[in-house]
Amino acid sequence: MSITLNPNREKSLLRRHPWIFASAIRHVDETHASGSTVDLLSSEGQFLARASYSPNSQIRARVWTFNDEPVDKEFFRKRIRAAIEVRQQLKVDSHSNAYRLLHAESDGIPGLIVDRYENVLVLQSLTAGSEFWKETIADLLVEETGVTTIYERSDADVRELEGLQPITGILRGTLSSFIFPITEYNLKFNVDIAHGHKTGFYLDQRENRHGVGELSKDRDVLNCFCYTGGFSIHALANGAKSVLSVDSSADALALLEENIALNHLPADRHTSLEGDVFQLLRKFRDANRSFDLIVLDPPKFAPTAAHAEKASRAYKDINLLAFKLLRHGGLLFTYSCSGGIDAALFQKIVASAALDAGVDATIIEHLSQGSDHPVSLHFPEGMYLKGLVCVKG
Repeated sequence: MSITLNPNREKSLLRRHPWIFASAIRHVDETHASGSTVDLLSSEGQFLARASYSPNSQIRARVWTFNDEPVDKEFFRKRIRAAIEVRQQLKVDSHSNAYRLLHAESDGIPGLIVDRYENVLVLQSLTAGSEFWKETIADLLVEETGVTTIYERSDADVRELEGLQPITGILRGTLSSFIFPITEYNLKFNVDIAHGHKTGFYLDQRENRHGVGELSKDRDVLNCFCYTGGFSIHALANGAKSVLSVDSSADALALLEENIALNHLPADRHTSLEGDVFQLLRKFRDANRSFDLIVLDPPKFAPTAAHAEKASRAYKDINLLAFKLLRHGGLLFTYSCSGGIDAALFQKIVASAALDAGVDATIIEHLSQGSDHPVSLHFPEGMYLKGLVCVKG
């Protein structure tokens, strides 16, 4: 089974980028089942790669391998073992019992995300190819990790683009509760793996949360889009004078309050506030409130480049307001997880926000996702988390 590309459309594959869009395809030699394995051929019939086929997606094929080798159970075993070995070498479990085990394209298994929460794996299958091999991969994960419980969170919107319905539930083993405790830098968090964002927790922000904590002592902290309070807990644990946590989700804030109690942190130094962050930042500005440290960790404003212009306005808006709320010498930790906003554009947006706010600011650090979220040199889309630490002059 093969797919032949249009002339001169093999360049991305020769650069080892793993995606082939529908517009690059000249001919499909027969009808292929969704997720089945196909050979990608140049217009002259040269073998280029072996990939999964997705007839419903604009990304029509995702590369499994650039070598002429079988894609079978042992192929996936090798990829899983390699991913595990990398994380063992990096000692990603030295500060937490929760980390990303498989990071899709960057670990050679496009569309598949697996996060480990101590003795539970949470799996997300986001593409036709990963769905086709899901049961095989689940068996391999049990064999290679020794973890017998796998919970599936294949409920992301991107599955619709693949012609897939959302699926959640226990894939292997049993669970007595969906609330699962984890530790991170000796702090405790309850994670809702069934209903929480992503697979339950933002594991990609682990090191950034720790960094905020280290700089929070004796500061008044504002944590925007706080979710279940990762940044807030680290700030309180490291001696923040006060922490104000803002989110639109009452359920997330309830879990945040549980996490404060779980860590025996001083509740009198923390305030939770439910509401729209954009509106609340304006109210804070109008009330002349100010803070020593502000965290902006918003949801994905631009899932694709097509949304970049609208998203840019939203990012600029919240960063402009944050600069106005920062005291002299204050720190702004600002992030974007939007695939449609690259690091250079994000920096321009934050710089424009500072300019319009009438403040001088200096970037003192560039931030990104943790080492358990690796990025292939040939797949820059894997670097989705961009962050800056700015100090207000």
